Amino acid sequence: MKIVSGIQPSGELHLGNYLGAIKNWIDLQENKNNFCLFFLADLHSLTESVNSAKDKKKQIEQLAIDLLALGLDPKKCTLFIQSYVSEATELAWFFNCVTPIGDLGRMTQFKDKSSRQLGNVVNTGLLTYPILMAADILLYKAEGVPVGDDQLQHLELTRETARRFNRRFGDVFPEPKALLTKTVRLMSLKNPLEKMSKSSENSYIGVFDEPKIIQDKIKAMVTASNDLFAKISLGKDELIIEPSKKGKDNKDFPAMAAAVDNLFTLIREFNPLQYKNLFNNGEVDLEKLKYKEIKESLGKAMIEYFAPFKAKREELMKDKKAVMKIYEEGAKKAREIAQVTMKEVKEKAGLI
Repeated sequence: MKIVSGIQPSGELHLGNYLGAIKNWIDLQENKNNFCLFFLADLHSLTESVNSAKDKKKQIEQLAIDLLALGLDPKKCTLFIQSYVSEATELAWFFNCVTPIGDLGRMTQFKDKSSRQLGNVVNTGLLTYPILMAADILLYKAEGVPVGDDQLQHLELTRETARRFNRRFGDVFPEPKALLTKTVRLMSLKNPLEKMSKSSENSYIGVFDEPKIIQDKIKAMVTASNDLFAKISLGKDELIIEPSKKGKDNKDFPAMAAAVDNLFTLIREFNPLQYKNLFNNGEVDLEKLKYKEIKESLGKAMIEYFAPFKAKREELMKDKKAVMKIYEEGAKKAREIAQVTMKEVKEKAGLI
């Protein structure tokens, strides 16, 4: 299966980025039946970035290094930087011409991000973001796209864009399907009702944070008093957290339940033995649920888990030119596919 996905260079990677996307990419590249193209979405990042050119370049270089350090292998997948393949922006213009503007205005992420845009001046790139995303995917005639629930609307627009282009000009693009493999959605360490994000200090854990910082952040992570819970049990795929009589009418119960769920998610991912030991016949003995001990053990497990990645990162940092060469070579491979697609597009549109 031909698979395409991208990630924005917008600062340090946090656990949500790793568990929600990158870890899944690594699993996908290991399947020999997959042909994977993964890119750094530097053009997309311009819709929100207020960084200087120097800072943006540094972000791109750092993400390029980090992806390799975490296990993406240029021998098993094609790695490149979005702006190195100009055919994507060229194709986006064709898609602009078949997409009703109303469809873009209805995108949930546009509504959310535009409401938070600096000075309430919404840039056009934020509106047309899904068009470029569609071009990034369809340019390579992707069959599958690994996405989370928050990107399903954009992917459906991509599928509709393929249909609209094909109806107007003739069949060129397949309709890619969503690869909804089980993804991990981590919440803020401070407010577990909000998604983990770098926009709030100490609400996230950086993948390459120093050991003491990891321990301190885990220690300060919001949890809850056990007397709020009648039962914490393990269902088929997720935790089931039931309120006690005291918790049932407590306005803070949803946040506290989400906090415990967040903690258990981290334990499951980084200390699976401890996770299994917390359950007895599918239920947790609340009297034995000691947050301090659990957090200390979790912090140590996370530090141990990321230690080899940190070591590899340090090695890669010594030769940034060699790293960027990998992405340049990847862009050449991606461009070979892109140029074939654009020739077909132009022929169908009557431009050549």
